[in-house]
Amino acid sequence: MNDGSNVTNNSAAYDSTVGIQAETVHNSNVYFIHPDASPQEKYKVGVQFLEDGVPSRARDMISDAIAHGHDNAEVRFHWVLAMLSARAYYDLSKEELQRLHKASGLVRSYPEGEWKDALRVAFELLAMLSTAEGGAGRVLERLRALHPRQRDAILRHFDLVLTGGLKDSLWAETCERAAAARFGNDRIQRVWAYFEPDPIGPRALPPHPSTAAAAQAALPVRAGLFVVVAALPWILALVADPAAAVIELPVALGAGLTAAHFGRRWWYEELQLRAKNGESRILRTGDPTSPEDGFTNRVRHSFDHYFGTRVPHGFAPYEWLDHTARIRNNLVAEIALLYRESRVGVDRINWLIRYLAEDARDRHNKGTLFDQRPQDQTPVPAKLLCVVALVALGITTLAMLGTVASGAGAPQTLLAALAVVGAVLSGRAAASSWLEARGEEHRLAEETKKYQERLAARQDAYRNWKSFLDATRPSEQEMETWLTCDKTLFLDQALRHYQLTWRDLITHTILMTPARPYRRGRVKGGPWRYSRYSFRLFLVTQDGVREVSTEFDFTDAKRGNEQRSNYRFDALSSVQVTEHAHVRYDLELVLTNGPARNIRVKDADMHQLAPDENAQEIDEIDLSAAGFIHTFRLLEGIAADGKGWIERNNPANLPSFRVAD
Repeated sequence: MNDGSNVTNNSAAYDSTVGIQAETVHNSNVYFIHPDASPQEKYKVGVQFLEDGVPSRARDMISDAIAHGHDNAEVRFHWVLAMLSARAYYDLSKEELQRLHKASGLVRSYPEGEWKDALRVAFELLAMLSTAEGGAGRVLERLRALHPRQRDAILRHFDLVLTGGLKDSLWAETCERAAAARFGNDRIQRVWAYFEPDPIGPRALPPHPSTAAAAQAALPVRAGLFVVVAALPWILALVADPAAAVIELPVALGAGLTAAHFGRRWWYEELQLRAKNGESRILRTGDPTSPEDGFTNRVRHSFDHYFGTRVPHGFAPYEWLDHTARIRNNLVAEIALLYRESRVGVDRINWLIRYLAEDARDRHNKGTLFDQRPQDQTPVPAKLLCVVALVALGITTLAMLGTVASGAGAPQTLLAALAVVGAVLSGRAAASSWLEARGEEHRLAEETKKYQERLAARQDAYRNWKSFLDATRPSEQEMETWLTCDKTLFLDQALRHYQLTWRDLITHTILMTPARPYRRGRVKGGPWRYSRYSFRLFLVTQDGVREVSTEFDFTDAKRGNEQRSNYRFDALSSVQVTEHAHVRYDLELVLTNGPARNIRVKDADMHQLAPDENAQEIDEIDLSAAGFIHTFRLLEGIAADGKGWIERNNPANLPSFRVAD
């Protein structure tokens, strides 16, 4: 659970494993263009892919732009970078080598400018692979003279191509730039936001539908019956003693109207209190039948976490949790009811739970946590007047019966008594309909106002959190830059440990796999990025393979659990990759002098794909970004041919490039 403070909390019981903690796919159109897009637009998207560490898609997009006529020195420069990014020279097919050679002959046809200079330097660096290093000084001078944007792009994307003394001359500068950029753009304070899911919009429970229509429909009949029945005792009293009846009728009417006026609000409050008590019982979330891993329980755990960290001054966390138990139970039930959807994770509504916890703390500080609008409660004098009016109505009714009895016979008295009973019953029914109709109107207006206030407050909280998240979340280019710096410095540390220079290396590769527990995120169309990685570096020398692995926390750039091993070329007997359908990719290394080693390359993500994403394409992007394709080809070649593979793929034996001035 992450609260935006760069601290991730998780727990696991004994002998259990914390796996994928959270994952999210950000909705971004940076990689998506219309099918009828112009070559210029496709080129721009291709460059974006390249800068964000997805060279396979960059090759496709830029090649498509060139095929449709968008070709100049700048386009060709990025095309060359895309062709060689994350690839060694021997990873290129014959067709790709031919295309590179053809492109090298086109350099002279482009107008002079900084992009032509950068393109010429790129091909001159490729030409240095198969020639003596005596002319490297001139090429390096031209490389250093380029604009930093172009120079850094060449060094980054030619990482697996440049070797030997040429790279030795550049390595110190490369490491210096990596160390300077590693924590740039406030990395430590912003990385967490990349793995934070896009929040789902605010919701609030709307008012219950009004039942006033049914009550209003029944009111005329009940009121008419009451008038007819209530008029009979007064008529009999008027016949028996007109003087007394004239006094009793206004008193009865006044008492009745007074009781109705002051009793309506009182009745409504009692009705609301009973409804809230019943609702509180219904909304209890401690139902033992709910599954422990259910959505409601995950919501409850999140509420417990945020209420336990948003504690008013003077409270211990456990005291505050006990003090707010009823409020939390009701909020848990509300949120679970509003967001109970199969594809809505609790991590997407943590912003709302956090806001509700902070709101409860703030209301406690203001003294209104349990305040239910005391200003709207019926004052005691009004309740007293209602009771007095009812008593007066009862006394007046008895007096009216006495008037009938004193001036009429027994039949009239019995009829008056029955009429009073009927008036009480019909009056109660009419009053109930009238109170329900007026009460429902009042309730609906009051609850609608509260609903709008709650929703508006939650909308403000949502906008604030969304804006903060959008402003804090790193871009794909920033994430890729930080990751490249981390790989560079890890590689430099390994070279220093083994006291190796680039002249001693034949080739190298880094395989990046997720390290559990981790959080992961990506933009639509882009590769997964992880909060924790396992870096596995293979250094290939004439004496064999040196392997260094370490776990790496991307959120703070700290490494740990480093392991090293060395083996000869003939010790690597086989390499194979296993795809477990819809589950994961595993790489298996089999050594002649030890057990097989299984490396989890990536987890499945079929359930995280958008409808317009291609599963195979995303898999290829992920595997390429992890360095898997290059690593697998290298280890597979060594396992098959041993040292013969190294000799056969020596850059000195490959055809060179010639760039005309």
